[in-house]
Amino acid sequence: MTKLVWRNIGRFVLLMLLQLLVLNHVYLGGFVMPMLYVLFILMLPTNTRRIPLLLIAFGTGLIVDIMNNMLGFHAMACTVVAMLRILFADRILTRGEPVVVETPSIYSVTPQYFISYLALMLTAFYLIFFTLELFGFRSFGSVVIATVCSTLVSTLMAVLYQFIFLKKETT
Repeated sequence: MTKLVWRNIGRFVLLMLLQLLVLNHVYLGGFVMPMLYVLFILMLPTNTRRIPLLLIAFGTGLIVDIMNNMLGFHAMACTVVAMLRILFADRILTRGEPVVVETPSIYSVTPQYFISYLALMLTAFYLIFFTLELFGFRSFGSVVIATVCSTLVSTLMAVLYQFIFLKKETT
């Protein structure tokens, strides 16, 4: 197996352990639920084929659902994020240039592009997740507040994660 595959497996294990053992127990003010494990899906290589990406995203969400005794909310939200990633990652990360990014990160692409990508994908994730969790748009205000607050906290945590665990690649 290549070095990139091992790096992605390590990232998956680290993010899942962090999510399941620490972040699942953080629920600040009823509106902030940091979910850093989504970063695994967002940091897969940009040339990952569609079906494997969707299966990886679904499986990742399903693992979190099983461990949290949930009804598929994470699996659905992760799968939607993977579909949006297929549609928009190249446009956001590389501005439409045909460039393959092995590990989309704050170091491998322009930081503001990566943070925009991260914030948009996390917003979509949380919007789907909280809509499913609250069973619709009855409490639309709560969904919006929880989405905005959770997206901000998770984006900040994802950037900090990258500063701590990723090395700046020198070229």
